[in-house]
Amino acid sequence: MEEPIKVTEAAQVPEQRGEQLLDAAVRYTEERHWDVLPGTWLEAVAGAEQCSCGEARCAAPGAHPARPDWSSQSTGSAAAVRRMWSKHPRASVLLPTGRTFDAIDVPESAGFLALARMERMSLPLGPVTCTPDRRMLFFVLPGAAAKVDDLVRKLGWSAPAIGLFGRGEGHYVAGPPTRVGGRGAVQWARRPTPANRWLPDAAELISPLAYACGREAADARARLS
Repeated sequence: MEEPIKVTEAAQVPEQRGEQLLDAAVRYTEERHWDVLPGTWLEAVAGAEQCSCGEARCAAPGAHPARPDWSSQSTGSAAAVRRMWSKHPRASVLLPTGRTFDAIDVPESAGFLALARMERMSLPLGPVTCTPDRRMLFFVLPGAAAKVDDLVRKLGWSAPAIGLFGRGEGHYVAGPPTRVGGRGAVQWARRPTPANRWLPDAAELISPLAYACGREAADARARLS
């Protein structure tokens, strides 16, 4: 896993160089053929960090779409990406789901448990991210979000009850190295590589993911009882 990026104390805004963000956005379009869009960014205001949206209690400071029509802003063109980030070099890198990939969103501890199990089973795996709010997102073929609830139900669980969600059309994920306020940066647990260019179907991963999430949910209930 990547080392956390250090915080710049003077500005009270985590260091996030524009060229890093631009380079990542260009790589996603050129190497993975993913659509990307620029999101909000962090600004230093009165010695503290604040989302460029201006909302004092922003739920995802510096890591959400800047406009309500964000879906129409996304592009798979590297040239368009360079133009957009030239206007806002510190903009976060957002990746729309439901196009070239969907994502299965699970609690981080369950995700690492499932990831280890899937690697032992030699299951096909795509890229996987870790977010600062302790979630993991497994990239899978488009269409997963529509199937997740039914797949999990057939295994005997309720997806929302065990904290497992599908992100598909109309949603997005933040791509590394985007930072979310002072919480830290989105990082790769499994980087995009030529070996994982072909994404797995949700059905191939749902059993170990649901098992790990169900186990964690049961342990949490036991601790509260």
